[in-house]
Amino acid sequence: MSAGEPRPRMGRRVAAAALAGAALLGFAGRTLAQDTLAPFSAHYTADWKSINVGTSDLKLERDGDNGRYVYTWTVAARGVFRVVHHDDVVQTSWLRVEGGHARPIKYRGTEGSASVDLDFDWSGGRVRGTSEGKPVDFELADGMQDVLSIQIEMMLDVKNGNLAKTFRIVDKDQPKDFIYTEEGKASIRTALGQLDTIVVASRRAGNNRILRMWLAPSLGYVPVQAERSRDGKLEFAMRIQSLKR
Repeated sequence: MSAGEPRPRMGRRVAAAALAGAALLGFAGRTLAQDTLAPFSAHYTADWKSINVGTSDLKLERDGDNGRYVYTWTVAARGVFRVVHHDDVVQTSWLRVEGGHARPIKYRGTEGSASVDLDFDWSGGRVRGTSEGKPVDFELADGMQDVLSIQIEMMLDVKNGNLAKTFRIVDKDQPKDFIYTEEGKASIRTALGQLDTIVVASRRAGNNRILRMWLAPSLGYVPVQAERSRDGKLEFAMRIQSLKR
């Protein structure tokens, strides 16, 4: 569930809180040795201040050979919230995993007519595209991530015991710095049973919103829970309901 607050024109929407508040990465399989990720699909409930507002689905697929993957995150409102927020929020990242690190190739985020399209030109050293109809073009720095590929990078770091303290993430039309902290271990009850997890917190530099993620090593570091809080008050939560691989 990411770490930051990346989304195309969604700050006012309850459904978009899922994107802002929970950046989930789905890893499945026994290990991540030699940059190997196992395809998976995971289903979550989404709660806004203790009210169930929708669902979230993650899907990781191989994109041919040579370490390429497609990672998709869909958030859908439900019940009365569907009447107001009838457009699903869909984010997709095309990326490559090599040398133990994730490298984004292309990102697309949509909600209705609003969209963000970014291309990561590593040979030319530029990020180009559009954000809500406005052109995007700036320098691509080493290690830069999009709002989904950052989750793969983060989880690889946690698995390998070398979580970076800061990441630069492209949020809509500009890069922003986020701070990550591994807070320790916790055993939690989930729809999949009692699970031992590693807790990771992230926040944007200078921001008082904190996102905490509970990652289950026994499930290949699938995030089984995420909570976003502000000034110590819980705003948003996502909890896993099922996992297929």
